[in-house]
Formats: sequence, C-alpha cells, structure tokens
Amino acid sequence: MKSSIAILGAGNGAHAFAGDLALRGYPVRLYNKFENEIIALQSARGVTCEGVIEGFGALELVTTDIAAVVTDADFLFVVVPANAHAFMAEVCAPHLRDDQVILLNPGRTGGALEFRNVLRQRGVTARVFVAEAQTLLYTCRISAPARVRITMVKHAVTLAALPARDTAYVLERLQPLYPQFVAANDVLETGLDNIGAMFHPPTTILSVGRIESGVPFEFYRDMTPSIARVIEVMDAERLAVARAFGVRAQSASEWLARSYDGITGNTLYERIQSNAAYRGIAAPSSLDTRYLWEDVPTGLVPMVALGRIANVPMPACEGLANVACALLGRDFWSEGRNAKNMGIEGLDIAGVKKLVLG
Repeated sequence: MKSSIAILGAGNGAHAFAGDLALRGYPVRLYNKFENEIIALQSARGVTCEGVIEGFGALELVTTDIAAVVTDADFLFVVVPANAHAFMAEVCAPHLRDDQVILLNPGRTGGALEFRNVLRQRGVTARVFVAEAQTLLYTCRISAPARVRITMVKHAVTLAALPARDTAYVLERLQPLYPQFVAANDVLETGLDNIGAMFHPPTTILSVGRIESGVPFEFYRDMTPSIARVIEVMDAERLAVARAFGVRAQSASEWLARSYDGITGNTLYERIQSNAAYRGIAAPSSLDTRYLWEDVPTGLVPMVALGRIANVPMPACEGLANVACALLGRDFWSEGRNAKNMGIEGLDIAGVKKLVLG
C-alpha cells in the first residue's frame, strides 16, 4: 500500500508535488487556507502536469479543512512561502500523530527550528519528524488553472531533519518517493546555504528607484556592479557565521558555478551576467514582493540572529534588513525568525549545535 500524502499549499511548488505524486499513484490530499486559490483544483479534481512530467494527477481531496488532509497522512509536504511555516505548524498541531514526516520545501533559514518550536509551544506530544530541504525540488510555474509546467526536477537536493540524528530515517522513508533527496549534516547547513536571501533583498532595495518608476527591467541581468559588490559583502558575513558554527557553506559565486551550466567570470557580477538561465527574469513591479516579505524575515533575520549568537558582526545584512523594515513599514525583527521564534534564545554556539544534532 502506497503512503498517503498531504500537500499544504496551492502555489507553484504545491501544484508540482501534488500532480507528480498523484500521477505516480500516491493518494494525495491538498490543503490551502484560502478557498479562492483552490477553486480550480476542486473543479478539475486534480492537477495537469506539462513539461518534463506529463499527465493528469487526480487528487483525493482539495479543501480548506486541515484535519481532513493531515490526520491520516504519512507525509506532510509543506510547500508555501517560508513566512507561512509558523501558521502551518499552528494549524497542523492538533491533528498530528506518531511517525508522520513533515518536510518543508524549502526551509529557507531556520525553518525546521521555527516549525518545531511552534509545535512545542502548542503542546504537541506526537513523535513526528520535522525536516527541511535546502531548495525546491522542482523548477515549475502554474501555467493555467489547475495546470503546472515543470521544466526541471533537480538531480539532488540536500535535506536535514531536526535533530540531525533523524535524517537517515527520514531519507529512508522518502526514498521510494524522492530518491533525489540527500543528507546534509544538519539544518544549519541547509539554512545557511540560503542564497536567495543574499540575492533578493539587496537587489530589490538598491533598485527601489527603478522599481517605483514603473520602467520594466530584468532583475538579474540589469543588476549593476555596485549591487553585486554589496551582495559579496553580505555573502562574506554569511560565510563567517557558517564558519563560526562549523558549517561548510558555499559562496554565492561557487553556488552559481555549481548550479548552472556555462558560468564564466571571476567576480559575482561577471558570473551573474554570464548566466543564460537568468535572461528574461523580470524585476518585481512593486516593493510588495516575496523578495522582501519572505527573504528578509526568513533569511536575513535568522542569519543575523545566528551571527549574534556567534559574535560575528553582520552590518551589511543587518542594515539591509533595517531598510526593508522602513520601506514596508513592518518590524521583520519581531515577526521574523529571531532567536526566540526559532527556540534558540539564550543558547551559545555549543547549545545550538547540540539542539540541531540531537
């Protein structure tokens, strides 16, 4: 008998996970908070996949009733913007049972720590396994109502459970579904390799004049050398935090070369300009973009929190986060993944390592 799957979310990645798994014969149920975002899925009773995966995946249930989706599921795939992870933990908490695997796709920075901390605060006693992926397994976009175009399924994506002693068990459980998942050392490794937090907030903030002028431009290809230099400074701060925690993180330049074909150049700017995959990616048309309201509270804020624990100064990352707060009129330091919200307040480096390793 095949494992039962709960998909939490209704965006691009959720469509891909739901459609692919259903096509492979797994019983799939999908939950989303907002009714208007799942009307098409309910009407179609499934997801049509196109691209590298083709066919119609019939879903058992599409609903706003979390209990009907979570209670009998063997796997919970959480596929929402990372700033919704805490909400998902709250609504799942009353319905969890022993031996369920919860996978954040992806966790960004501190995702599993925040999710597990919310479950602890809600008094969950069920023995569940919380893990996070370093990035989304699929490259995909919703192409029409209840239809998703999948252009690539990544060959390998690192994953870590919290605590890391559970990673081998989670990977063994996931093997029949997704052999592409491979072990990371711990959730500090998956979280501190959050390259989006390096690219997205500074490029958006330092392009604010262009964005608010209403003149379209390409997000990556129209990046200026000065913006790339700021990213390199922020990236150096991130790498210093990683070293302090004993994590081997890759630089943004290294990540580009490993993730894409045809990357040339020595500087980050040169490598970004050489990336054919970045051609045609439009910049956001307003500051109401997940490049700020997701990447700052679930990327820069937890990185700075870890930096403070390790006594590593991060003036560039902290400064960009402060500017984002001012631009959007929000306090990302309190609403984001600070040390308290991740459940690591008052710990030192050794304490954090003990928590994540188990």
